[in-house]
Amino acid sequence: MVIVRRGAVQNWSGKDEDPNKGQPVQLSLPAYKWRLVIAYDGTRFSGWQYQQTIPTVQCILEEALTTTTKINRKELCLVGASRTDAGVHAWGQVAHFITPFTYETLEGVHKAVNGLLPSDIRVREISPAVLEFHARFSVTSKIYCYQVYNSAIMDPFLRHYAYHSAYKLDAAVMREAAAHFVGKHDFSAFANTSRNDRVPNPVKTIFRFDVVEKGPLLRLEVEGSGFLYRQVRNMVALLLQVGRQAVPPDIVAWILESRDRKELAKYTLLLPPHGLSLETIKYKEEHLILPTDSPASSFGRHHTISKCKLLLNSESAALSVLVTIA
Repeated sequence: MVIVRRGAVQNWSGKDEDPNKGQPVQLSLPAYKWRLVIAYDGTRFSGWQYQQTIPTVQCILEEALTTTTKINRKELCLVGASRTDAGVHAWGQVAHFITPFTYETLEGVHKAVNGLLPSDIRVREISPAVLEFHARFSVTSKIYCYQVYNSAIMDPFLRHYAYHSAYKLDAAVMREAAAHFVGKHDFSAFANTSRNDRVPNPVKTIFRFDVVEKGPLLRLEVEGSGFLYRQVRNMVALLLQVGRQAVPPDIVAWILESRDRKELAKYTLLLPPHGLSLETIKYKEEHLILPTDSPASSFGRHHTISKCKLLLNSESAALSVLVTIA
């Protein structure tokens, strides 16, 4: 890991988000921004968001980054794209952090951070980012997936990653109902009350809502401009009631129009978090352009054995065998 110090970055206000309060903070220059793509098994974590008393993904990731960079958490300004709930998993969580120095290569810091993280959290990618990039505010859409195992007997290998439905589900009518979610709507009826003090805009756009069958496993994949607190789990819960044929597909449109969370509660309960995973986050293309004079992105690297010499002794001579492994 080679650190290179350079001159101040031009044309930037020097402000980013305080990871504790979500407020702008003044940063000293020079400053360099780095984008992370993170996967984690959320089973034992109390969600993404930093908390002092219980383990969260952000807390553990910050510890690894502060150890590797020698920068305290306030100066790192680590910000995640999505505040996943306790028990929710991620394959494509995105975050950014800031350093007062740059690197010649990112492979070393990538290896060091993953070496400090527990096995249920992995940084899949580290990339340099333009200072205009923001893990939360540059987002154009997010893709979540909720998995349902639809069989009389649950697959024990999926018990932490899929909800078990012993009721036979009709995927066709679920697709019909899911189509009512697509478009721009007020999703107040599908949002739980957030513990966050901020009042979010309840109007969101759903670009697609697919119900994909893979044998007994149903994958309900939804892409949207953003999601309210527990919105995805509430939408899937209603679709499962439709799939059981307990309610008709057009009930989705009716509950959407009601804008009343109490109406949804008459028909279904919130699903547990373990079936939900944050799959992908999409960004403004101009914010994903790599800055000039930056190191290449790191996606990890395979260990390589260039030469393996086996010595086989015989009465007449020693035979050397060279094996090259890519």
